[in-house]
Amino acid sequence: MTLSLDYATLSDVGRVRRNNEDSAYAGPHLLLLADGMGGAAAGEVASAAAVQVIRRLDTAEISGEDMIEALAGAVHRANERLSELVEEDPEREGMGSTVTALMFDGKRLGLAHLGDSRAYRLRDGQLYQLSHDHTFVQSLVDEGRISQEEAFTHPHRNLILRVLDGRPDSDPDLEMLDVQAGDRLMLCSDGLPDYVSDEVIAASMASGTPDSVVVDLITHALEAGSNDNVTVLVADVVETEPASGVQPQLVGAAAELAQGSTGRGEPTVVVRTSGGDGHGGGGHGGGLDPEELRYAPRPPKRFAWLRRIAVLLVVLGLIGGGGWFAYSWTQKQYYVGTDGDYVAIFKGIEADLPGLSLSKVYERQTLQVDKLPTYSREQVEANIQADNLPGARSIVAELQHTAAECAAKPTTTPKPSTPVPSSKPPVSKPPVSTPPVSKPPVSSPPASTAPTGTASPSTPVDPDDCDGVR
Repeated sequence: MTLSLDYATLSDVGRVRRNNEDSAYAGPHLLLLADGMGGAAAGEVASAAAVQVIRRLDTAEISGEDMIEALAGAVHRANERLSELVEEDPEREGMGSTVTALMFDGKRLGLAHLGDSRAYRLRDGQLYQLSHDHTFVQSLVDEGRISQEEAFTHPHRNLILRVLDGRPDSDPDLEMLDVQAGDRLMLCSDGLPDYVSDEVIAASMASGTPDSVVVDLITHALEAGSNDNVTVLVADVVETEPASGVQPQLVGAAAELAQGSTGRGEPTVVVRTSGGDGHGGGGHGGGLDPEELRYAPRPPKRFAWLRRIAVLLVVLGLIGGGGWFAYSWTQKQYYVGTDGDYVAIFKGIEADLPGLSLSKVYERQTLQVDKLPTYSREQVEANIQADNLPGARSIVAELQHTAAECAAKPTTTPKPSTPVPSSKPPVSKPPVSTPPVSKPPVSSPPASTAPTGTASPSTPVDPDDCDGVR
């Protein structure tokens, strides 16, 4: 048994809205509806772009479970297209569109759904909703907090939680559905079910042709006071081959783009509009357009890479700030060391990082290292830390004093050989030679009166260390 679709679609701007943000497409293998949102002209752009991308599936020869993969890929490509449009014009930030699509291979249906547009099936007089609303109110119903009847009149029934908006988390619901001859399928934007009950919808779908049903349903919505665009697509599943020459139908915001694409590889379509009964855009609504509030509960998620870069910059800033603080601290430290053959005051600390020196010569002294006694020279060569610059200069002053003491020592200290000749004359007079023998210790005090010659403030100089002075 060969099954095919007999379809019709129609879109009306409504009694209040001045522009139509809905788009719909009906073809032999694809039924598609998108309801744009975002204010200004962005909603029209979003729905039209989504339909223009996804409707290309109608020409593809895909069947069975492959339809699910094809629908998912098409929705993601449409999502990427919306992202590109926002990057081209930042004023479109915040725009989005619902997507409800049924793909038909003659035996089964593949469903892709995102948002609050709806897909219905009427079988044996029973109306069944195929899609699941991604709205705040529906989440309350799912949790058992309100009834379905209360949801119908809830003041926040338009708040949508998931939508096609160019963000990476816009994944649709996907499902395979059975189909049989006699089924009547219907897709609609929220302008119909928000104002018309399921009982009225079922009664309208129970009889008539697809053409008459779409008109009847839109009329019910407008008479019920719908202040939104209303778009309806109805398709009958029949046991006959598609009639020769049947053309796809395109309505709403996408129709203008379709008219400009003839001859550039896009399928030929029949553009349909509402029947000119005075409903289209002539009214002026007061107050805030409810479409402007549909994204209200959603935090901004676009350009996550920008937020990651911002976080990275903050982290790098903290690291850089800490590094600069540490470097600044090192440049306030001083120590005394050697610069070649001379004593020098260094600024910084005795440590180096790859590509960065943490110390440099601040003041090179005229004091030569080899003029210092052994102990002081070893201290300077190992570096003497100072609390600050005055402390470093004080250390240098003491080193200079020590060097001066050692330089003066040879002229003030008796030579060890002088007592030997002086001891020879009194050999024949033992009693007389005794006093001179005890005199050498008396001549040593001048050499021991130089405790100020130190290599550091806390270390006294051993007089014997001056022997290491070169």
